[in-house]
Amino acid sequence: MRAPRGPMRRPPRRLRRILTDVASGILGIVLLVWSLVPVYNMLLIALDRDEGDIEFEGLIWPPDPSLHSFQTVLTQGYWLVEDFWHQFGNSFFIGLMTMALTLVIGSLASFAFGRMHVSKRWMLVNAPLLTYAVPASFLIIPFYRLMANYGLANSLWAIVAVNVTFAAPYAILILRQYATLIPVELDEAAQVDGASPGQMYQRIYVPLMTPALIAVGTFALLLAWNEYLYQYLLLSSSRNMTVAVAIAQFFNSDEAPWNYMMATALIYSVPPIVIFYALRRYLAAGLTRGRA
Repeated sequence: MRAPRGPMRRPPRRLRRILTDVASGILGIVLLVWSLVPVYNMLLIALDRDEGDIEFEGLIWPPDPSLHSFQTVLTQGYWLVEDFWHQFGNSFFIGLMTMALTLVIGSLASFAFGRMHVSKRWMLVNAPLLTYAVPASFLIIPFYRLMANYGLANSLWAIVAVNVTFAAPYAILILRQYATLIPVELDEAAQVDGASPGQMYQRIYVPLMTPALIAVGTFALLLAWNEYLYQYLLLSSSRNMTVAVAIAQFFNSDEAPWNYMMATALIYSVPPIVIFYALRRYLAAGLTRGRA
């Protein structure tokens, strides 16, 4: 008779580790290629001199690559990009104002909820998060009528108000969690020395909250930079448009060259990429250390 088989031997730990590393590397390469193919396609079209028709020819590299489309956009040499730098400035204004107001509102609210004795503060902290329960597209009609009643239609401040509305709840949540790492004894020592709540906020709270403030500010800036729907509906004049809305104008024209549109999109994507990689160390610290 055949001897019964013993239990199947497990592969050695080293072999399992190698297989795991190989599988993780393959998955990482697949995700990287999946993410970069659309960007590469945009670059391919932008480098084409003939209005980006290379996309429909099946080529992986233009036979005669040129930076002409980038030069045209930067010099505003085409009628669809004649206000490019002004629109780029509008995007920066909206992004910076959204970041500044979000930081002010979020830091003051988290300071009040976390360091001062506010009744039912748990309700006040969680109530702003209810805004995320309603899709942003559902709020656009009442928000449009509200801005029109206050005379803010076709105004950059209307877009800033929208972005702050959606960024502030997240900012309060992150800053409130991060503030739990600051010892309450620092506040008590400051109060013994006669410091007012404003002085404690300015000299103790804000300096110690710097990583979280940078993380939240970057999030607010990127949110404002990538927002499109409200900008498209609330900004009507070309001088008040942002680059995100101006790019959409290419689809409304029968003679819009694709290479100019892709060059505009690539140039517009550079600032958030630079900001993200310049501040990624602070982003990691601000978003992880505050978790309870």
